[in-house]
Amino acid sequence: MARAAGWWAPVVWRACNLLMAAFFALAAFVQVNDPDAELWMVVYTIPAGLTLLVGLNPFVTGNFIWKSVSTIHILFCIMWALSLGSSLLLHAQQSILHEEEGRELFGLVIIAAWMSLCCSSSKTPVAGRTQLTIAVTISLLPFISWVYIYVNEEMRSSWPTHCKTVI
Repeated sequence: MARAAGWWAPVVWRACNLLMAAFFALAAFVQVNDPDAELWMVVYTIPAGLTLLVGLNPFVTGNFIWKSVSTIHILFCIMWALSLGSSLLLHAQQSILHEEEGRELFGLVIIAAWMSLCCSSSKTPVAGRTQLTIAVTISLLPFISWVYIYVNEEMRSSWPTHCKTVI
């Protein structure tokens, strides 16, 4: 493992997982005033916990319980994302980020992508530079998007009140 990506790869992999655990926890927290907050808090809290475990011990991804919970959650998120995607194709009135379902869709895609990346690391966490590059990219994108949306008042102007009043 150390030869494939360098001695720093496990450190970067753990840091990416801790960053994503923080993102998922923050995403769960901001759901507090959403009409279906309980559902979305669970959807984000599960990957927050699983990802935190990977950040603390990357080899946990080989554990049967971790793998089972992760796989079920990935499948759930993919099915829900497909449903939201088809609904958006039929009914979207604005750009995807202006639609609440579009933002929900992106959240589900981020969860599925990150958890899939974690699952693929079960035998050798951070198998190579490609996987590490993908991990760094995925872990930075939600925060960059959040900052962009936060500073772009025009984008937020059409959002429902419950989306405007958190962070």
